[in-house]
Amino acid sequence: MKLDVLDREAKKVRSIDVDDLVFAVKPHRSLVHQAMLAQRANLHRGTHKTKSRGEVRGSTRKLFRQKGTGRARAGSIRSPIRRGGGVAFGPRPRSYHQDLPKRMRRLALRSVLSAKAANGTLRIVESLEMDAPKTKELRSMLDAFEFDRSALVVTGQPSVAVKKSANNLEKVKWLPAAYLNVLDLLSHRSLLMTEDAVRVAEAVWGGERATSRRAGIPEVKASARVKVPAKVKASAEVKASAEVKAPAKTAPAKGAKDKAGEKTDG
Repeated sequence: MKLDVLDREAKKVRSIDVDDLVFAVKPHRSLVHQAMLAQRANLHRGTHKTKSRGEVRGSTRKLFRQKGTGRARAGSIRSPIRRGGGVAFGPRPRSYHQDLPKRMRRLALRSVLSAKAANGTLRIVESLEMDAPKTKELRSMLDAFEFDRSALVVTGQPSVAVKKSANNLEKVKWLPAAYLNVLDLLSHRSLLMTEDAVRVAEAVWGGERATSRRAGIPEVKASARVKVPAKVKASAEVKASAEVKAPAKTAPAKGAKDKAGEKTDG
C-alpha cells in the first residue's frame, strides 16, 4: 500500500510504501470495541469504599425496649435504614483490570490505523522538528491539513518541543509512536504521523513478517522442516549399523574338548 508524504504546507512531496499488515487490514470492529473497554477499565483505580454498619461510629446499645412501645423493634443506631448509619451493599475496593492477549491488542490497533488510512483521516508529514515550542506554527500546520476537529500528533521519537506546543492547543494531543493505543486513536478524529513514526509503527506492530522483509531476510514458515537428502540418510544408517559390536565368542563345550583330545591322541 502507498501513502502520500506531505510537507508542512500540506503539499505532496512523494509517496512511500507502507506495510499492509499495519495500514491495510480489514477492521475488526468488535475487537476494537473490546480493546477500548479494556483500556478504559484499566484506567479505573477502584479505590471507592463505603462504610458498613460495623465500621461507622455509634453506640451498640439497643435504642429502646423491644416490646410495649407500639413501635417496630429496632436494634443498633448504626443500621443502614437510619440516618448516619452504615451503607448496605455499598462499593468496596476492587480491581477493574482486564487483560487482553497480545495478538488481540495488536489486531485492534492495526484495525484502527487501517480504518484511518482508508477514510482519509491519516496524514503523513515529512518531519516535525522544532528547536523550541511554537504553538502558532503547529496550529497553522494543522489548519493546512484541514484538521478542524480533534487531532492526535505522533512522532517517531519523544520531542519536548512538539509536546509543549500540542499541550497549548485544545483537543490536540501528542504521543510518541511506541505509545500509540486504541483509546487515544478513537478519541481523536484526525491522525498526523511523521514518516519516522510510520516506520516505528511498522517495526512494533508489523510482526516478524514485516521486520524480516524490511531487513531483506527471506520469509521462513514456522512449519517448514529441514529435508535430509536420501544419500546422507542412507550413509548414516550404514554407519550406525557398522558400529554395532559383534557378540563375544562362546567357550566350547566340555564334550567337544574330550573328543578333540581323543582324536589327537590317536
